[in-house]
Amino acid sequence: MGSYQSKLPADVSTHEKAVIERLRALQLENKQDADEEYIYVSSDRINEKTRDLAKSRQPEAVSVSVITKWQDTLLSDPKNRLALSALSAANPRDVLTSRATKICEPQVFNVKVPFEGGPITNQRNSGRCWIFASLNTFRVALAQKYNLDEFELSQAYPFFWDKLEKSNWFLEQIISTADQDVDSRLVQTMLHEPLSDGGQWDMIYNLVSKYGLVPQALYPDSFNASYSSIVNSILFTKLREDALTLRKILHNPSTTAEILSSAKARMMKEVHTILTLTLGPPPPANEEFEWSFTDKTGKARTIRATPKSFANDIYSSSFRVTSATIASMVSLVNDPRHEPLTLMTVDRLGNIVGGRPITYVNVDMATLKAASVSMLKAGLPVFFGSDVGKFSNSASGIMDLELIDYELGFNLSLLGMDKASRLVTGESQMTHAMVLTAVHVDEASGKTIRWRVQNSWGKDVGTDGWFVMSDAWMDQFVYQAVIDPKFLSKEVRDVLDSGAVVLPLWDPMGSLA
Repeated sequence: MGSYQSKLPADVSTHEKAVIERLRALQLENKQDADEEYIYVSSDRINEKTRDLAKSRQPEAVSVSVITKWQDTLLSDPKNRLALSALSAANPRDVLTSRATKICEPQVFNVKVPFEGGPITNQRNSGRCWIFASLNTFRVALAQKYNLDEFELSQAYPFFWDKLEKSNWFLEQIISTADQDVDSRLVQTMLHEPLSDGGQWDMIYNLVSKYGLVPQALYPDSFNASYSSIVNSILFTKLREDALTLRKILHNPSTTAEILSSAKARMMKEVHTILTLTLGPPPPANEEFEWSFTDKTGKARTIRATPKSFANDIYSSSFRVTSATIASMVSLVNDPRHEPLTLMTVDRLGNIVGGRPITYVNVDMATLKAASVSMLKAGLPVFFGSDVGKFSNSASGIMDLELIDYELGFNLSLLGMDKASRLVTGESQMTHAMVLTAVHVDEASGKTIRWRVQNSWGKDVGTDGWFVMSDAWMDQFVYQAVIDPKFLSKEVRDVLDSGAVVLPLWDPMGSLA
């Protein structure tokens, strides 16, 4: 997912600067009454007494007189009037951004992959971050193989095939759930979003295995690849209509397998038409292409390959990355709702019928971070998934729990929930995939301090497109890292052979980065 911030008007910016330093020097009002304190309990289960209380009490309306008293009390304090002046005239997150935090998160790291790859990519107004992050890890070996300083694989190429395959996946799920009511939670979840721009590591593996890869020069972004909302809207309407048609066909007792297959094939041909005319016809997976380029020595070169053979030939002896390495990668996740060393999958989540299912190995954060450090020390970039919008700023490219001082502005913290509680309540989930290329480790303690992040939002955000993530932010808002199994213990690898916990489609771990 992309994120862009508008510039503040000059007068607002000037106003903000005039009050912000004064605001930071003041302490906002303290809690006035003891009854404003909150009581937190560790269990979500309600006991018999409180259950009866909840059922028997009368709902309480908000009293106008009480609201008036709150407001009078709040604004009687000059510190709160100053806060009102600052927070109502600008983006509160910008106003409350900590200058000290921005200064203490430099782009300085003592463990860094020797070749990060370039250029910084830009997914623009599309949700293709998982494709960009994946291809940004693949291109490192290819750039070295072909002696290039900068190189991009076509992000539009897997995007086209993913849209086509997800449409087929959706229609197959509709067929297999035809015995359920259309207003059941499962069917409604599927109809709510028939397909999405987002995806997961196993999905990119499926696409590359079936269709291969091509250089961006051979299949660049169309308008609708960069700005995908319109084509998504067209496909959503089309697929929802097709879903109802398929259910109607299946509810007819005279329907045969041939009738059903013919109807679905017609629907898929129409989807293919939409994609071809909006994204452009992609190179066929098994037909040879010709790619001409100039390497960094100035030598003109030409490569002939099919998309599949090109993908299978990913190799760099310097960085020990091969197509086989990519195929064996393990998706580690940190979901505190479940026991560590649990294999998890999500029901009906996928993109290619017959492809590899979405699987996660649940581990604690210490395991996830240690594996990521090992990857970086070996010179390998790390694909990871996080909730990028929390306590972050795209302009500065900083992700830090202390970046936005909500307590200064509102006298309250927005970090009252732990990671599991955020997942349970829908407050947080994986929303964005990026790439780790470096980490700063304290030499005395061995503790990780901060991480260097390659984003896909272009060069105009962060430090020329690069972000920095504090270790504490990683603990709270990073959910996934894709790791070469040789950097995992036998205990973790053995989880892959265990039975998987199957999560429902609407579970937050089913969200697509």
